[in-house]
Formats: sequence, C-alpha cells, structure tokens
Amino acid sequence: MDIKKYKVEGNEKIELQTFATSEDHGFEEKELIDQLMPESVSKLKELHWKLHAEEKKGIIVVLQAMDAAGKDEAISYIFSNLTAQGLKTTSFQKPSDTELNHDYLWRIRDGLPARGQIGILNRSHYEEVIAPRVHDDLLKDEMIPDNVDKEKIWPIRFRQINDFERHMDENGFKVIKFFFNMSKEEQADRLLERMKNPKKNWEFSFRDVEERKYWDSYQKYFEDMLNNTATKASPWYVLPADDELYSRYIITQVMIDCIESIDPQFPEISEENQEKLDKYIKQLESEKA
Repeated sequence: MDIKKYKVEGNEKIELQTFATSEDHGFEEKELIDQLMPESVSKLKELHWKLHAEEKKGIIVVLQAMDAAGKDEAISYIFSNLTAQGLKTTSFQKPSDTELNHDYLWRIRDGLPARGQIGILNRSHYEEVIAPRVHDDLLKDEMIPDNVDKEKIWPIRFRQINDFERHMDENGFKVIKFFFNMSKEEQADRLLERMKNPKKNWEFSFRDVEERKYWDSYQKYFEDMLNNTATKASPWYVLPADDELYSRYIITQVMIDCIESIDPQFPEISEENQEKLDKYIKQLESEKA
C-alpha cells in the first residue's frame, strides 16, 4: 500500500472533493479481515510494546470527522488491541463551562500522552476551528484576542495550532492526524442503521441528523483546516471512510510507518543488573527443583 496517496503535508493546496470517499483498492474483504488486518495489528502491537518499553517518544493521534464516520470503530478494532498501559484515549464533546473559562487549547492537555504512550484524541483541538465557524454563535467575545476582528481569528488559530503541534514534535511527540472523508449518502445509511436497529439506538443522537443541514459548510471548513494545518512534521491522512475496513487498514499502516521511523528498542539491561537477574533466576529455579 502506498500511504503517501492519502497524505497531506501542506506543500500544495488541496480540494477535499478530489479525495475519494471509497475506491477500488484491489483487496477482497475476506483478505482484509482474515489476513491483512490481523497481520498489521500484530505488527503494530509489537512496535507499540517497544515504544512503551523504551519510554523516549510518544505519539498523538487525532481522529476528526463528521458523525458516524468510523472514529469509535477505529479505536475499537485497532487501538484496543494495544497494551493498555501505553495507550490513552480521550473523547471531546461540547466544551464545558470550566473549559470555556480557559484558552481553547487548555482542555487538550489532559489527553496528551506521556513518553512511551500513544494518545488518541477522538475529536480534538480541531473542533475549535470547525464548529464555531459552522455555528458562529459558539464563538463568544472573550474567546477573541483584543483588537482582532472575529473573521480574522481563524488564521491566528491555525498558526497557534501549528505552533503547538511543532512544539510537541520537537519535544519527542509525533502528531499523526486522520480525517475520515465520508460521503453524505454513506452517513445517511449509517444513521438509519443506528435509528432502526434497537441494539444501536444508543449510538444515535437527534443532533446527528440536524447537523446534516450544515453539510456543505462542514466540508468547506474541513478543507480549510486541511490546507492550513497540514505540515511535514504533522501531516493529515484523508481516509476513504465509506469503506470502514479499508480505512482501518490504512490507519494501521500509517501507525506502523510512524513507529518504525521512531525505531524504538527494548531497553538493554546493565551488566550489574544482569548479574542480579541471573542470581534471582537461579534462586527461583532452585525453589522449583
């Protein structure tokens, strides 16, 4: 798989509509389910063990999309297979009053990983350059810098986000961002399934349908987000999200590529500790004799 075809690094302006929401990738569903996904997840799990054991680097994973695009399922089918001690998952909803009383990046801090961890941000700081543009009543006066026109705040936020992500990267935390590019028709099908299936009713929110009225606005601002915050150090990957299974496979391949670039290693035991280890091995083996 050539993961570069899904990668946006900011070296050129993109149009979101040129990215497919599904494609003829050449893999059979059975091949993905029985072979490719299990192999990829197994490899990712082994690399994650090394990342966690070494405790030198961390990875921030951003999942951004419209409702029902597959973010939760990606977490369940991919990241839940990794060692829990090295994984941190945080979901972001509408900001609370406490969060609104701080700067818009403040609430992200609790979701950031420690060294040796992968931190999953299910939605993220990118909500703050999307939702308030679709619903301009969400942006209150106290959130706007002094002497800045309301419409000019977005380039400022893009710069601040890029600075924040560069800061994280320079301090040993890779930032990998996935945008689930889903068609409006596919979202309708998934919402209908949630509405009609009693076992999935709990996943449904009336707000999900109401937000469809703003579909075109969301697509416009998602495209602006991609063009203004994709960088070489912190790229976006645009997933053909109508195909959930294939999108998950892309995610695993990107994560494998990311950790391989870090090249973590299991720590080597010192000579002194090796002698102590050998002593205790003999002690425990003698107990079993």
